[in-house]
Amino acid sequence: MSTASSDGILGEGRFLTLRRRKTWEFVERPKVADVAVLIATTPDGQAVFVEQYREPVESRTIEWPAGLVGDEDGRDGEELLEAANRELEEETGFRAGALEILQKSPSSAGLTSEIITFIRATKLKKVGEGGGVEGENIKLHLPPLALADAWLDERAKEGLLIDPKVYAGLFFLSRER
Repeated sequence: MSTASSDGILGEGRFLTLRRRKTWEFVERPKVADVAVLIATTPDGQAVFVEQYREPVESRTIEWPAGLVGDEDGRDGEELLEAANRELEEETGFRAGALEILQKSPSSAGLTSEIITFIRATKLKKVGEGGGVEGENIKLHLPPLALADAWLDERAKEGLLIDPKVYAGLFFLSRER
């Protein structure tokens, strides 16, 4: 491995670029404008979680609904909140009547340039089936928010991995009370 500090591209794939800047090597998503993570709850107090298989960790995971902004052809200039509601509907079948940006944060500051935006999604209405786009096979879970911690513990005991953004989202929700 070279320790040269020259900037540049070390490798490119269809969706990711491996870069070097100074002495850092990191990954970026070249066509992505933003990443939306939806902290969504139903009007009757259920958390809106999704379950899906993630190849990099070879496991099913529990996550908040989330998606990339501007990543597909024809979506250049896509507005963050519009994309967030699109992703929520694709994955869960819900559409939010209200969206509020909570915070922007790095997803893994030592590994990727990716910045995620936590978005509070409320006033949900069921408008479709969800399940994701082709090949995603997303399963919707709606545990009561008051029981979310115990529900997540059970999923972890079953061998599912819990995305740490789930706990960040629960923290944001705890500040609403």
